[in-house]
Amino acid sequence: MAYRIFIGLILNLIISLSSWADVIEFKPSHPARHVVVKGDTLWGISAKFLKNPWQWPHVWQHNGQIKNPHLIYPGDVISLCLIDSQPKLCVNSKHADNGRVLYPHMRLDETGEAISMIPIEAIAPYLSSPKVVTQDELDNAPYIIDFAGEHLIAGTGTKIYVRSILKPNHLAYTTYRPGETFRDPDTDEILGYEAIYVADNVILKLGDPATLRITNTEREVRRGDRLMPTSEDTGTLNFFPTPPKQQINGTIISVLDSVHNLGQYDVIALNKGKKDGLKKGHILSIIQKGKLVSDPFNIHKNQLVKLPDEEAGIVLVFRTFERVSYALIMHASRNIHVLDLVQTPEK
Repeated sequence: MAYRIFIGLILNLIISLSSWADVIEFKPSHPARHVVVKGDTLWGISAKFLKNPWQWPHVWQHNGQIKNPHLIYPGDVISLCLIDSQPKLCVNSKHADNGRVLYPHMRLDETGEAISMIPIEAIAPYLSSPKVVTQDELDNAPYIIDFAGEHLIAGTGTKIYVRSILKPNHLAYTTYRPGETFRDPDTDEILGYEAIYVADNVILKLGDPATLRITNTEREVRRGDRLMPTSEDTGTLNFFPTPPKQQINGTIISVLDSVHNLGQYDVIALNKGKKDGLKKGHILSIIQKGKLVSDPFNIHKNQLVKLPDEEAGIVLVFRTFERVSYALIMHASRNIHVLDLVQTPEK
């Protein structure tokens, strides 16, 4: 399953050499070497060497002399080396005779477990559901009017009656239930509605009502639940992290896994989406506004002074909708909160 989900990482990578490449900084305290272990990620390994881990494509380069470069296995040793007088990350592989320049891909180790770009288990539940839908999609979606038999709620195997599915455009449908309403914190405008996954279904008979059978459930199915065609987007991560080319200024509007103290690898929703230019793979800085403090030493007693805004972490956008995006907190130097700001990282 992991291989199927992340095979997209083995697609060709087109690296844009922008001004970001000129400001790459290695950490002064970077290790002399790192031995890859099971559970490592490309991001995590890069973070040991680079100030900005998302810049690894500029220092993990393909070695053109190797026709089929090996990728990363547990046991490989990564170190800093010089290639054409430029610092690069190199790997001495237990599967190769000589060291090689590291090429940013993933591969499978002998046990079949993938070396992934990011901790996949953190975002796997959000790659296909829940979705974000509009008011129009809610109003026009087919909905369950009744169940076959004397059921108050329904589960796997139950036949359901749905208004209305008249055309055979799709064979599989997903049942969902409206969840949180996403609002813009500045304008109070509704940006979309969370569509919580409930069940999977297949069509048995078209009509009004149409007849479907539930094939899998995560929650109890209720009358009034809405249906949408099952998405063909598997959410494969066929991208590498990069800052947006344009300036993005947004806000954290929700926490998807209901945790109270936000930190590394928690999933959040942002009030920016495709309409604003956000794409999968975009990196944003988390910014916390400086608080107002009273200055008792000023000639004007207790004058209020605003402290500087502070960077509090980094997020990676992994799924985008029209006006909302899902992002994973990759690094947190402070406790993160709903209504903290996000923006294009400064160069």
